[in-house]
Amino acid sequence: MISAYDDIMRTIIDIPEQDIKALDVMCGREHISRAEAIRRAVSAYLRRHGPEQHDAAFGIWKGRKQGGLSYQEAMRSEWDTPTVHEPTKP
Repeated sequence: MISAYDDIMRTIIDIPEQDIKALDVMCGREHISRAEAIRRAVSAYLRRHGPEQHDAAFGIWKGRKQGGLSYQEAMRSEWDTPTVHEPTKP
């Protein structure tokens, strides 16, 4: 039988007592163990801050003909161009 936690690691962590008390209340309310609550918290943290979040941006400019700096300078040069407003027709 294969379970969701076949590749698990046991670890020891220090958690402040006030956090343990709050965790126990939450675990009682949701009918889950402390271990399950911590697994869920770690998973949620990694989804938000994991390496794939940072790596997703690497290489997005690959294959473009214009370099990043020249693109930036071209975009900023638009700020120097005066905007011409067409007169409104009555």
